[in-house]
Amino acid sequence: MLYYFIIAFQVFCVYHAYKNKNNFYWYFIIFFIPLLGCIIYLLTQVISKGDVTHITEEITTIINPTKKIKELETALQFSNTFQNKINLADAYAQNKEYHKAIEHYENALESNFKDAPHTINKLIICYYNIQNYDKVVAYAPKINLQKNFKETIFFYGLALEQKGKIELAENQLRKIDVRYSHYSERLELSKFLIRNNKIAAAKEVLTEVITEINAMTNVNAKKHRSILSEASKIINEH
Repeated sequence: MLYYFIIAFQVFCVYHAYKNKNNFYWYFIIFFIPLLGCIIYLLTQVISKGDVTHITEEITTIINPTKKIKELETALQFSNTFQNKINLADAYAQNKEYHKAIEHYENALESNFKDAPHTINKLIICYYNIQNYDKVVAYAPKINLQKNFKETIFFYGLALEQKGKIELAENQLRKIDVRYSHYSERLELSKFLIRNNKIAAAKEVLTEVITEINAMTNVNAKKHRSILSEASKIINEH
């Protein structure tokens, strides 16, 4: 198995060297030092310095998320710009420190940036995660969710339900009921319909989800195995 992997690795590197007209000596390195030569070629010729830096930063963030936050806090203190506020807020949101993220998103929306749609969208998601449904409902109409932020429609719909606006909630949640997509959200739509005594409608959504997943190739179906299992369980219970 390793032998075939090395051969495939060599073929890729040779093709890349030929396509990019790299120096001829790379062919000797790839052929006569197979695995090590390919790795060296990959690191020096395929993966750019920017890619390596980005990967390193991502690994550092995963291992020590507070390091990135401290660096961004320092950057904001040095230069109190809109982008620095957003960068820090994004880092807090990624670390699930939603209250701090909201503080910086709100600050970023002051002055000339009060209508920045991407920032408002991020605020909606943060407010949903801290269960501040009033803020979700207040902010959502300020941007075009249907056109630019379809994923956020889901949070808006569930927030409307929490505020007792069931009909409006269903109108929003129905917008994500699109065939061959949004399986998790459509599963939640069925649960919403069941909670609101619309069993027949819920079964219709679940049946479509089950039919679509069963029609997929085995590889794609495996990706949605948990959705299929839960959808089947819910439909059997009702």
